Amino acid sequence: MKTIIKVFLLPVVAISIFIFSSQTYEQQSLVPMLYKILPGEPLIGLLSHIEIPYWGSIISVETKGYYYFLEFLIRKFAHLFLFGMFALAMFSLLMFIKRMKVPQAVFIALIGTGIYAAVDEYHQLITGGRTPLVADVLLDMTGAVIALVIYVPIYMIRKRINN
Repeated sequence: MKTIIKVFLLPVVAISIFIFSSQTYEQQSLVPMLYKILPGEPLIGLLSHIEIPYWGSIISVETKGYYYFLEFLIRKFAHLFLFGMFALAMFSLLMFIKRMKVPQAVFIALIGTGIYAAVDEYHQLITGGRTPLVADVLLDMTGAVIALVIYVPIYMIRKRINN
């Protein structure tokens, strides 16, 4: 079972990212769903204090509205999560197939994630209604680094225990 996961996780994550990037903003919009599942704008008191500089402007509840701001946060978290998963899947596959040293696998996983993130932004450039941003590549890479910083020490500890 673990072998199947290690082999197929990377293509599954890559295809998932590709599918999301193939959709226009309108197709992906979470705002209608957020209106339904979060009536009355819960957490507005907390969220109204957050301002995020992004693409030359400030993104906040005040500038975007509650539901659009919440959607922005969810979308950016999705970048962190999906590209973190991509990096972990690549690291795991490299360690399984190539049996390389951990620093090499981390380096290659980061480079591979960066390349895929750049290609993903290019894909968004040729997809209608999408805006490719270098800031999103940096966000994707941040997700990859966070995931690897959390996972690699756990991997190394488990490897020592099992040997």
